[in-house]
Amino acid sequence: MAIYIDISAAVHGRAGLGRYAESLARALVQEYPGRFAFFYNRDRGTNPLAGLEDVPTRTVHAGYKPWRMAVWLGQILGLGFERLLPEAELYHATEHLLLPLRQVPTVLTVHDLIYHLFPEHHKPLNYRFLNWAMPLFVRRSEAIIAISESTKRDLIRRYGVHPDKVTVVYEAAAPHFRPASPGVIAAVRARYGLPEDFILTVGTIEPRKNLPRLLDAFRRLRRKGHNTWLVVVGGKGWLYEGFFRCLEESQLGEAVLLPGYIPDADLPAIYSAARVFVFPSLYEGFGLSVLEAMACGTAVVCSGASSLPEVGGNAARYFDPTNVEEMAEAIETVWRDEALRAEMVRRGLAQVARFSWARAARETMAVYRRVMGSRGGTGRDGEHMRQLEAR
Repeated sequence: MAIYIDISAAVHGRAGLGRYAESLARALVQEYPGRFAFFYNRDRGTNPLAGLEDVPTRTVHAGYKPWRMAVWLGQILGLGFERLLPEAELYHATEHLLLPLRQVPTVLTVHDLIYHLFPEHHKPLNYRFLNWAMPLFVRRSEAIIAISESTKRDLIRRYGVHPDKVTVVYEAAAPHFRPASPGVIAAVRARYGLPEDFILTVGTIEPRKNLPRLLDAFRRLRRKGHNTWLVVVGGKGWLYEGFFRCLEESQLGEAVLLPGYIPDADLPAIYSAARVFVFPSLYEGFGLSVLEAMACGTAVVCSGASSLPEVGGNAARYFDPTNVEEMAEAIETVWRDEALRAEMVRRGLAQVARFSWARAARETMAVYRRVMGSRGGTGRDGEHMRQLEAR
């Protein structure tokens, strides 16, 4: 018997969802060895997570869209996909895709309700799928993990979910996010052609990230005589064309650097090299980049929307993401004040210490135990369940 974790988002490298799935899976396996198995859709020749090749794994081989449709239709028709998960005692969907299972209890992680709150920021097909499927997934799961209180509130408001069904389990920065040494910073600076002093933002380029307003705020700083650069790290997501149009119209030229997607191993040095990290997003289920920047010893100026004040606490400087003047003023204040930045860095490192994947693993396991206990251990005898509780 095993608890199955769906790591499809991790093996496909799907930005924030993948980081969540991989980090949680690694932490659970480390905290509770021998308790878990993995499941994923191995479309496009994916490989197992490095270092976890020995964890029992089951896969399907299907295209992304056909697999999503198969799962959704299976839920509608009341089918059971138990044959895909032999001897499963519980299944955890770590992204917004819940396998239809009739005999196995399920837990669903809900990251955000962006598709509902900002439908204009989604591709039409993706919006329609989530709008149709998520109410069903939310209803069919026996427990829901939300990654922030903000997401929990959205679930309760949108779907009328009983608060007791939803448990908030926060994410955390990965352990390698920490202040980089001067030598490592110099090497990464040279590798990507980064200037000595710059403002940094990190995230997939898509409308929700609010990058056109950041360009406007940055242009205001340049007009006031601040001879700085803006570095935008992240690959192209969906509906990114608007950002590039704004960039061309801004006439900022070489003052905006676009290194694109950067490997995870290099990100801590880039965060560490920045003078200020800015996160102007309109909405985040969690906003992991804020914690990563703080963990690397960088002052954070960010949007005060959705979950971000939960993540940044008293360590970040906040602004209204729709108010360009307020955004520019907040950035300028932190940019100019060295003593303020030092205090923000100190507070940021203290804030980061409140979050850990080991804690997330323990809190997630508590959800599993509660669900399995309500099912009488899904067939396990009482003694085995007592052993589980003792771990």
